[in-house]
Amino acid sequence: MTDIIERVKATIRDVPDFPKEGILFKDITPVLASPALMKGITNHFANRYKDKGVDLVLGMESRGFLFGVPLAMALNASFVPARKPGKLPYHTIGYEYSLEYGTNRLEIHIDAIEQGQRVLVVDDLLATGGTAAATCKLVEQLHGELLACCFVVELGFLSGRDALKGIQVDSLVVY
Repeated sequence: MTDIIERVKATIRDVPDFPKEGILFKDITPVLASPALMKGITNHFANRYKDKGVDLVLGMESRGFLFGVPLAMALNASFVPARKPGKLPYHTIGYEYSLEYGTNRLEIHIDAIEQGQRVLVVDDLLATGGTAAATCKLVEQLHGELLACCFVVELGFLSGRDALKGIQVDSLVVY
């Protein structure tokens, strides 16, 4: 496990002053360019959850899709996308959440999760936790059983875990 963590850390690119001055952005696009790293990340999470009875993997728009689909395939589970408003073609439920300057909303199809299904939430990054917490609320609304939230990268200094109290958080790399 340590090998994949160190390899991912060594591959993530630091981009200073993006998207605004004073922010050091952790760019995962070099990780996406490496089939071996993507496979290693998928295998890491698949091994951790292979015996947990995962019924579906829920990925958040949009980078959660990149990690969620291969993980769902590895776990022989369904994949469900959580999207921004107006992006899904069928009837949806949604959850609105606060951002530093305003609000945002995530939606999933009303039939995406059946009552009692075991759900693993996946995204590339845990920052302040607002998006992940909103996604967990969608799982609750449809009476799914939330197993954990998995992240490739966690910015620990932003305390995103605080927004996910009582939920298992599994991050590969923590800064």
